[in-house]
Amino acid sequence: MDFHQVILLLLLVFLVDLSDRNVKANANYNATGYEDGTSKCNIYEGTWIYDKSSGPLYGTSSCPFLGLDCQKFGRPDKKYLHYRWKPTGCDIPSFNGQDFLTRFKGKKILFVGDSLSKNMWVSLSCMLHAAVHNVSYNFMPDKSLSTFTIPEYGISVNFLKNGFLVDLVMDKTRGWILKLDSISTGDQWLGSDVVIFNTFHWWGHTGRAKTWGYFQVGDKVVKEMDRMEAFKIALTTWAKWVDQNIDPSKTRVFYQGVSPVHLNGAEWGEPGKSCLGETEPVEGSNYPHTNEGEDIVKSVIRGMAKPVSLLDVTTMTELRKDSHPSIYAGGGSKLNDCSHWCLPGLPDAWNQLLYIDLLGNV
Repeated sequence: MDFHQVILLLLLVFLVDLSDRNVKANANYNATGYEDGTSKCNIYEGTWIYDKSSGPLYGTSSCPFLGLDCQKFGRPDKKYLHYRWKPTGCDIPSFNGQDFLTRFKGKKILFVGDSLSKNMWVSLSCMLHAAVHNVSYNFMPDKSLSTFTIPEYGISVNFLKNGFLVDLVMDKTRGWILKLDSISTGDQWLGSDVVIFNTFHWWGHTGRAKTWGYFQVGDKVVKEMDRMEAFKIALTTWAKWVDQNIDPSKTRVFYQGVSPVHLNGAEWGEPGKSCLGETEPVEGSNYPHTNEGEDIVKSVIRGMAKPVSLLDVTTMTELRKDSHPSIYAGGGSKLNDCSHWCLPGLPDAWNQLLYIDLLGNV
């Protein structure tokens, strides 16, 4: 074999290897969509398909720390457990807990946010526990930092409660002040391999549900202001913190999209109704009500210098008026919870999409 033949052979080997790498890379979800080998799609655009064979990955018996188990608290219907998310134009892989644990062996995953973050954290913890249910684990809930670990895999999936992301401080004369341009606890967010942030749910609270008395920006303190304006200022403060403190080569950052409530049936064409008694999703792929919070989140993330992946679950979640605990949250029939989500249930689909996004980056 002469010199030119050797060079030609090496070139062919290189081209075959490069082609194989491209095929593998194109099978991953990225900023523009997911490609399954034959078609490409946005995994956040689609419809909910009823599929009796697509039952939940876990239940009361397989997840002892379940929490919002609507079946346990008496919900009579089970149809909501068998809807799967089908993006328009392609098929997506199911969640594979064993694969997730193998890929993230020795890694730290942190959810930072409000009770909707906790909803997603418990869901992921249950999904992973179900994949290796005979393996020892540690589950330690706490008012501040809650942890779930599987020592055999060296993985920790944690939840840090922080409803606003920005500072909420006690003033001796005014009481609780929400400082929209200040983050002093960000050190708690460092050191994880994946961080999923979320805030929105608490910004609309009024009356006794409101946990602060004043807003502050700089030296200006006000009793009240437009809530969406306050949310945008706070989210911009968070974005600046991420840009200044996160190293993308060490930490992957996600933002958990806005999770809607279903208290006003007029939003889906049934005035006077709420999530109570709902057993099926809204039909189709579009929700007939705009979400201002979602628009603010997208606007802020677009302006960031560091890469942040948006779990753009708002529309797919808006369609699921049937998946709330309602009166089956454990608080009795007087509590109609149309904010949180039954487990098993919708948050499992959020984690499926998180898993798909991570497939291309782990």
